[in-house]
Amino acid sequence: MARRAAIGGVFAALAMIFSYVESLIPFHFGVPGIKLGLANLVIVTGLYLLRIPDLCLVALIRIVVSGLLFGNIYSLIYSLAGGACSLLIMLLLKKTGKFSVYSISIAGGVFHNLGQIAAAAAVTRIPVLLYYLPVLMGAGMITGALIGVIASRVLKIFFHSSKQFLH
Repeated sequence: MARRAAIGGVFAALAMIFSYVESLIPFHFGVPGIKLGLANLVIVTGLYLLRIPDLCLVALIRIVVSGLLFGNIYSLIYSLAGGACSLLIMLLLKKTGKFSVYSISIAGGVFHNLGQIAAAAAVTRIPVLLYYLPVLMGAGMITGALIGVIASRVLKIFFHSSKQFLH
């Protein structure tokens, strides 16, 4: 139990570090709301290394603490909606065993943006925000692919290192 808590704490800390680093990068696409999603690297990697309850807790901690530190109440609401949709679809796709890390990460990026835009339309009661969805979905696909490539490499290194360590 203590080992699981420590590993979960490391994952949460890494996600927070990536969120902080991303907040420092002047990376703007000219479209509000589009980010690289560096912290999602920790979540995608965690899909393969953590138990589901531990991963959900890491995601929740990352979203809430990042929202409190780097955002406002609205960004927190949007991030919670996006994070929940993203995590749910990634867990479901991984459970089938039919999808690669890349595909799962891309779906996570797309569904994160779907959740955010749905929350924004509900909170603001401006349904016209849904017109913004194709732009966000494209961005989710691109950033999801990038995170998927990096996560796949991290997992290969991890599993290769752990095999050497165990033998």
